[in-house]
Amino acid sequence: MGFRFRKSFKIAPGIRLNLGKSGVSTSIGVRGAHVTLGPRGARTTVGIPGTGMSWTETSSGLRRPRSSQVEDVQQLGDSSPAGDTNKAKAVAIVLAVALAVGMFMALVLVLTAP
Repeated sequence: MGFRFRKSFKIAPGIRLNLGKSGVSTSIGVRGAHVTLGPRGARTTVGIPGTGMSWTETSSGLRRPRSSQVEDVQQLGDSSPAGDTNKAKAVAIVLAVALAVGMFMALVLVLTAP
């Protein structure tokens, strides 16, 4: 049996910061539907609360290509591997989430100010 570690912190309503052995991720959503952004890409989960039934879809993320994939690209002489576009998408998603969280926190501070 392998070692596991996971800790989750609630940052704001609907936003969680997840710490684990493989890295840090952020979950955004409500009970029954959320999106998780982390080192392995984005994962969307939709379920029916209380039933244990859910549907999950994972998009490609910042995964390191297998050595055979790297060799295939080198043999083909392709100068722009698909990994560059995946990294750009992941960076765009992370920046959009950071902007949304910042705007939400600013709104909360403005609304709760005396």
